[in-house]
Amino acid sequence: MHGIASTVQLAHLHMDRFQAMTTFVTVVETGGFASAARKLDVSPSVVSRVVTELEEWLGVRLLTRTTRVVRLTEAGSGYFEDCRRILGEIDHAENAATGMHASPRGVLSITAPTMFGRLHVTPIVLDYLRRYPDADANCWFVDRVVNLVEEGIDIAVRIAPLPDSSLQAISVGHVRRVLCASPAYLAAHGTPAHPDDLAEHTIITSTGSSAPTEWRMREGERDIVVRTQPRLTTTTNDSAIAAALSDFGIARLLSYQIAEYVRDGRLVIVLEEFTATPVPVHLVHREGRHVTQKVRAFLDMAVATLRADPSLN
Repeated sequence: MHGIASTVQLAHLHMDRFQAMTTFVTVVETGGFASAARKLDVSPSVVSRVVTELEEWLGVRLLTRTTRVVRLTEAGSGYFEDCRRILGEIDHAENAATGMHASPRGVLSITAPTMFGRLHVTPIVLDYLRRYPDADANCWFVDRVVNLVEEGIDIAVRIAPLPDSSLQAISVGHVRRVLCASPAYLAAHGTPAHPDDLAEHTIITSTGSSAPTEWRMREGERDIVVRTQPRLTTTTNDSAIAAALSDFGIARLLSYQIAEYVRDGRLVIVLEEFTATPVPVHLVHREGRHVTQKVRAFLDMAVATLRADPSLN
């Protein structure tokens, strides 16, 4: 009997730790105790108690709690990554053992630049949620680089050359920084033939609160820097596009942002032969070989959709 009791206690201990890890990961992924409680269908006090007991078991603080948000501590970041990996490997092992591929479930967190998220990611997310009713999604569409570990993000869209890191990256296309204006503006003010001609034109700049006034372009085999004096500086790409569509001036944007307006003739790309090197577009995630089902399912959909999009290729 003693052996049986010990076995039961050991199994109970491992199950408690598994549940505690699942609860902790859910808190981080959903951004709080209340949201995790709703997802797990328990009370917030239960979630708080489980995480507190987990911290006491480990002897370290995993989360910094405030009245509005919870954030990972340094120890918590590493433990969160390990928990995600372990839980993912358990899912992988169970699916492999049963020969089944369970339907994705749980909260999938995705980040992308604001406009890319609206134009390209949102339609994929909606298809994903319609296909997998047990899955939910949190979309962080912001024009800044989000730290996947600190913010608990599963997948990110990166539109830039990637630095060396431990993240897994999948190439889905490329875009270009282009200059554009409306046909009416060009008819009234002329079409620039060389970057030097931009000094005679009305310039619109965007991309953040510190929009660059020096534009890097390419002439033949060399890079050139074009200094501009914008008449309109805006913190959103949408407003820069609106100004260009209103015949106000020449704007510099990423090609995917104006693709529909170029197709229907409302905007025209100028100085295309001076366009700088294309900018790569990647899907980035933190998981290794054993990717969780929710991440794998979304990646499969997103890679196929984005690679087929002519505005990204």
